[in-house]
Amino acid sequence: MRDTFVKTLIELAKSNPNIELITGDLGFGVLKPFWEALPDQFINAGIAEQNMTSLAAGMSLEGKTVFTYSIGNFPTLRCVEQIRNDCAYHNANVKIVCIGGGFVYGSLGMSHQATEDIAIMRALPDVAVFAPCDSFETVAVTKAIAEYHGTCYLRLGRGGEKPIHNGPLNDFKIGKAIKISDGERVAIFSTGAICDEILQAREELKSNGINPAVYTFPTVKPLDKDTIIDVANKYDVIVTCEEHNTIGGFGSAVAEVISEFDHKARLLKIGVPDCYSTYVGNQKYLRGQFGLDGKSISKKILDAIK
Repeated sequence: MRDTFVKTLIELAKSNPNIELITGDLGFGVLKPFWEALPDQFINAGIAEQNMTSLAAGMSLEGKTVFTYSIGNFPTLRCVEQIRNDCAYHNANVKIVCIGGGFVYGSLGMSHQATEDIAIMRALPDVAVFAPCDSFETVAVTKAIAEYHGTCYLRLGRGGEKPIHNGPLNDFKIGKAIKISDGERVAIFSTGAICDEILQAREELKSNGINPAVYTFPTVKPLDKDTIIDVANKYDVIVTCEEHNTIGGFGSAVAEVISEFDHKARLLKIGVPDCYSTYVGNQKYLRGQFGLDGKSISKKILDAIK
């Protein structure tokens, strides 16, 4: 996702000189092609993420479309006040990019484990929130938010994520879910790079006689309420999966929608429990520890429908 994002942003910035990229002294290996191609559209703000965010807000109010870039919690939790007061309140054209959502940087400990970011960013008025599942969604979302006027949060993986889609998403629209497959009884909703585990879980479920529908939600806010309502009226169980705290995140957003009307579906939220991780390890290891691997997800779903 990371390399795909940078490559896409270079293409966009070459055709639009108002696009600027600011880094908080991180990502030089992957960002090198950008600053070599577009040195006048690149700024290293140093290890000063709050200043980086305020700088981006000011530049945007002068007509720029500014992308801020850092890892894990650094461009979000460290900068909540600046995002709220300087960016969102002024409807500033700032795109906050987090590389390493969830447990991507899990080996660096809880300070680098971004598992509350979606909840915090979606709680801010007028901030659009995106979490693509693979490189194809990353291209589509990056292009869309470059055209979208206002403050956006883009949560990405690090790289090496398995492709979920078969090709470019030419019909992508902000606020619309994407159906991966039809199914019966159970529908699985996911956001972000956890979708590779969902597809593994789907195969496990099929071997147990359950054929779930699968949808990805690259846009968490604004949420695709129409799809959620339609699915809730057709299926017995909706399962939300996210590499994020189960409180306040994607699953909570779906729960807020279905709580407002009568429907047949029960909701099962799968994510990180409301605690900080005391484990240190790579992303795959931590997913296993918190029941976010494919086998654990399928077991939780089977237990729920029994």
